[in-house]
Amino acid sequence: MKLLLAFLALVLSLPATAGVVVSREFDSRALQRKWSYAVYLPDGYETSTLRYPVLYLLHGHGGGLYDWVNLGHIQQTADALIARGDMPPAIIVMPDADSTWFVDRKEKMETAVIQDLVGDVEHNFRALGTRDGRLVAGLSMGGYGALRFVLKYPEMFAAAALLSPAIYDPEPPETSGARRAGVFGAPDFDPQVWKQLNYPALWDAFLAKKIAVPIYINSGDDDAHFIEAEATRLYELLRKNGQPAELRIVDGPHSWAVWESTIGDALRYIFRFAARPAVAPADARIDAQRDAKRPKSR
Repeated sequence: MKLLLAFLALVLSLPATAGVVVSREFDSRALQRKWSYAVYLPDGYETSTLRYPVLYLLHGHGGGLYDWVNLGHIQQTADALIARGDMPPAIIVMPDADSTWFVDRKEKMETAVIQDLVGDVEHNFRALGTRDGRLVAGLSMGGYGALRFVLKYPEMFAAAALLSPAIYDPEPPETSGARRAGVFGAPDFDPQVWKQLNYPALWDAFLAKKIAVPIYINSGDDDAHFIEAEATRLYELLRKNGQPAELRIVDGPHSWAVWESTIGDALRYIFRFAARPAVAPADARIDAQRDAKRPKSR
């Protein structure tokens, strides 16, 4: 209830100026098809010369690129947080991943995100393009994907947020869409495939890299898939291994009522570890060269 009230207060104090949401379609080499994503651009992006940190925000099972915009009201939340100074102006990228679970099974979605999407964003938008300029977050299936990305590629991301992450160990409950997605075995779910891809299989290699990745984790206390237990188990594992983490068990089920009301809290945490918008060194050199060529006034 406290987080819901905080979210309502955040939205009611929206700034007069606001960011915009646009979409982009490009050819993905990994998917071998056209692929779309939605992009939140902060107020002032069009007139600025700055480069911005980027949050890759992932949807849940069966969702789409506009879920976080239409159901999670990410635009209003980001606008308010930026206006208050609770997070820096940032780009938020929301890819369309259907029910792929962000792994290279039904489609090569993991490769598409890590190689094609990040590359396309950093080529076509003024992104910082550095580890401290990249964050990743997601809900449910997206939380599963976000955790895999930071454990497998910790050199790419500065922090992560997992909202009701579907990170079942040792395997998903009967109620989980993971069993019916056709990703972890088809036509029947294969527990061995799930175990090969789930986060415990990545754990030792992650620790061996000795790269700290702060992780925010939450869950509703009435989650239909009992994710509160999974969230707590992951939090304890991170803490025992000296990894920075935050845990929130809030009032609510496995639904947008939880994710919409807690995404602001998650963004406040993960953006503490992100770089601020800045002029890239290469951009500064170009500006300096341009200024040097201008005729001097007498």
